[in-house]
Amino acid sequence: MMTSQREEVTIADVHGREILDSRGNPTVAVTVVTSSGVVGEACVPSGASTGIHEAVELRDGDPRRYGGKGVLRAVANVNGPLRDAVAGMPVTAQRDIDERLRALDGTPNKSRLGANAILGVSLAAAHAAAHVEGVPLFRWLGGRDALTLPVPMMNVINGGKHAEGALQFQECMIVPLGAPTLREAVRYGAEVFHALGRELKKKGYPTTVGDEGGYAPPLRHIEEALGLMSDAIAAAGYAPGREIAFALDPAASEFYADGAYNAIAGEPPRSASQMIDLYEKLLDAFPIVSIEDGLAQEDWAGWREMTARLGRRIQLVGDDLFVTNVSFLQRGIDEGVANAILVKLNQIGTLSETIDAVRLAQSAGYNAIISHRSGETGDTTIADVAVGLSAGQIKTGSLSRSDRVEKYNRLMAIEEMVGTAAKYPGAGVFGACSSVVRAAGS
Repeated sequence: MMTSQREEVTIADVHGREILDSRGNPTVAVTVVTSSGVVGEACVPSGASTGIHEAVELRDGDPRRYGGKGVLRAVANVNGPLRDAVAGMPVTAQRDIDERLRALDGTPNKSRLGANAILGVSLAAAHAAAHVEGVPLFRWLGGRDALTLPVPMMNVINGGKHAEGALQFQECMIVPLGAPTLREAVRYGAEVFHALGRELKKKGYPTTVGDEGGYAPPLRHIEEALGLMSDAIAAAGYAPGREIAFALDPAASEFYADGAYNAIAGEPPRSASQMIDLYEKLLDAFPIVSIEDGLAQEDWAGWREMTARLGRRIQLVGDDLFVTNVSFLQRGIDEGVANAILVKLNQIGTLSETIDAVRLAQSAGYNAIISHRSGETGDTTIADVAVGLSAGQIKTGSLSRSDRVEKYNRLMAIEEMVGTAAKYPGAGVFGACSSVVRAAGS
């Protein structure tokens, strides 16, 4: 992070309030005011499909307000003990601020004061620090080396917990890795998204959207979804596998029970080995470059087998498996499990711990994908984090709903700020998988 040579600016005040996220549920917004009058603001997202080891978001549990989902307790913690803990601290001392917040909570999963309260303060302080330094957040995080724009994974067909009653697999994504720039990647994605809507109408499917802005047709089999996406890519004038590839997030923990996977409605449950067989079949038929949470978060033996069988061929992303936690990620590295981590700031609860997870992944040769949550706000922090940490990939939903689109708009603005030095890694970010894509598109 950049450091200032000017007179030390400290945190003068912190204020939290309850707002609504993209699902109409309460979440936390925080404002940090510095001694120089500079203000930083942040809003905290919320997930629907959550890992069992995630940091805990504090909810009120009062059925008389928002069905028990209110966050007034978390807000009170922001306006009381958390504010008092960081008042007077240098606003640019991000790691010191985050360590003090963690120490005040005192639990391993931030369950006493709430990860939603703690993260709000952490991120608002970071925004204030960037303003004090007179630079955008991505520059404050990455300095002059923050030049890499992320390749987006765009969730165009929603299922699982993001669209109840639709496909069992939670996310079917397009990846515009053949685009020359981030701006063009966004254009590719928007054109395919609208082409997919036309394909769905043509086939008599509804075009309602799920939590992350993708369509939510009542499909039974994953191959139906990938076939529709292939048709949409072609209809938009692109070549599946050459300009645009696929990524999947089955969110397998959500359909795992009694040691088996109920992945396809109407079909018998599958073992871990049989799930890997299914993925191999899909890889042979479609240009897929990434599978996230292909097996359950507790199925470490299955993950080892999947990595041994598929890890040289495809990006295997741990989300619920790693929960942005360096301890779980280190176990994965030690055991040869997965080759990428999904990074969600509210899974771990502070910016510093998020940075630690990304740096550990990068040092071990694992890819890092900065991600939104299904319950989002207009906050665009993750766009700056993706660029500032040179992550190379981002997941922030489909090409509809302002809570998703604002992140793409921010990335395009960052690309314009960086100018001709901006880098868009395209297929190269997937390493060996890029050869699979070229072969599929030939």
